[in-house]
Amino acid sequence: MQTTTNYKKIASHEAKIGEVQKCVLLYSGGLDTSVMLTWIQETYKCEVITLTIDVGQQVDDLEEIRQKALKFGASKAYVMDCKEEFARDYLAKAIKANASYQGDYHLSTPLARPLMAKKAVEIALKEGADVVAHGCTGKGNDQVRLEATMLCYNPKIKVIAPVREWGMGRQEELAYAKKHGIPTPQAKLGVPYSWDDNMWGVTGEGGEIEDPKLEPPLEKILQVCSTPEKAPDKKRLLTIDFKAGIPVALNGKKMALSELIANCNRIGAKYAVGHTILIEDRLVGLKVRGVYESPAAHIIITAHKNLEKLVSTQTENELKEHIDSKWAYLCYSAKWLEPSMQHLNAYIDSMNKKVTGKVTVALYKGNLDVLAVESPYSLFDADLATFEKNAAFNQNSSASFIEIYGLSMKTAHQLKSSLEFSKKSYPDIPY
Repeated sequence: MQTTTNYKKIASHEAKIGEVQKCVLLYSGGLDTSVMLTWIQETYKCEVITLTIDVGQQVDDLEEIRQKALKFGASKAYVMDCKEEFARDYLAKAIKANASYQGDYHLSTPLARPLMAKKAVEIALKEGADVVAHGCTGKGNDQVRLEATMLCYNPKIKVIAPVREWGMGRQEELAYAKKHGIPTPQAKLGVPYSWDDNMWGVTGEGGEIEDPKLEPPLEKILQVCSTPEKAPDKKRLLTIDFKAGIPVALNGKKMALSELIANCNRIGAKYAVGHTILIEDRLVGLKVRGVYESPAAHIIITAHKNLEKLVSTQTENELKEHIDSKWAYLCYSAKWLEPSMQHLNAYIDSMNKKVTGKVTVALYKGNLDVLAVESPYSLFDADLATFEKNAAFNQNSSASFIEIYGLSMKTAHQLKSSLEFSKKSYPDIPY
C-alpha cells in the first residue's frame, strides 16, 4: 500500500519515499504502530528500528512488545527504562503545578511525549538513523508534541507519520493487520478502543467514547480502575508525606517517587478512584471525549493542593491557581520546551519550598476526601480561628474593617439607586 494521493508533504521535516535509509519507530505495540512497522518497510523500503519507552506502563507487557517488533521485521527493538527519569523530571513538576487540564485530566499522555521525543532523537543519533516515525493521527495533539519537541532537540531530523499518509481508518487498519497476520489489542479483546499507558495514567479513546451522546461502557473500557459498584464497601485511608512539594512517603514508609506512584495506582484503582469521562478542546481545534484513569495522579494532586493551600496566603493561593492553569495549558499544547514553562516552574518551585507536611485522605467507592492536613509551615492558628471564647482575635476591629472594606461598593450602589430613581424623570441618564 502506498501513500494516499490526497496527502501532500509540505513541511520541510517530513521524510519522502526513496530518501529514507534507516528509521526509528516509536513503538507501543498498539494497533497503529503494529501496522506501521510492516507498512513502513513495504512503503519506504528502509530498515526499521523500534523504540519502546518504559514510563511505568500499568497494563502493557514490554518484553512481549519487543519480541513482537522483532518478529515483524525490526532490525533492533529497544526497550528503554525511563521510569525514574519520567517521575523525577516530568511528574514531579506536574505535582507541584497541580497539573490538570479542563477538569480532572492530569496530563498523563502530554507529560510523556517530550521524554519520548528526546529519547527518539538520541537513539536516531546513536543508530545513524535519518528519520523518526510515530503513530499519531493528523487530527491529534501528539503529532505536535512529538514533532515540535524532536525538532527542538535536532532541527535536522526527518519524520514519518504513517497515519497522516496512508488514508486508512480503524477498520482498514484492522483488515491490513489481519491480512499480514499482525496481532492487535483490538482483535484480541474484540473492542474498538485504543489506549495510551504510563505510570501517570491510562487514556482510552475510540468506539462509544468518541460520541458525547453515547454512554461509554466503562466495564469494557477501564484498564486498571474498578467501577464504584465493584469497589470494596469499606473506607481506605492513605497518608502521604510531602517535602518541598514532592511526595516522599506513603503510610509512613519512605519511597522513591515512581514506587509511591505505583502503590497509589494499585490502591486507588481498587477503590475506583481517579477515572473520569472528559470532553476537551484539542490543540488542533477539535472537541473530543476521552476516558482517563489516573488513580495515583488524582490522589497525589488532591493531597498536594490541600497542603499547598494550608501553608500559603490567600493571595498566593489565588495567583497559584492562575499559574497552574497556564502550566497545564502549555503542557497540553506541546510547549514543554517553551521558555515560559521555565519561568512558571521557577515560581512554582519557589512557592513549593514550604509545601512540606502530611496529608491523610480517604478512598471509598470512587470518592476521595481529604481528612487531615498538617505542616510545620501551617498558617492555621487555632487561637485566631476558633469560634470559642478567646482574646487572640480583636473582634472590636471587625466593625470598622467592614465599614472601610464595603465603602466603595456602598457608594456605587447608592449612586445607582439614586440614578434609577432620577431616571423616571430623566430617562436619558446612563448607568
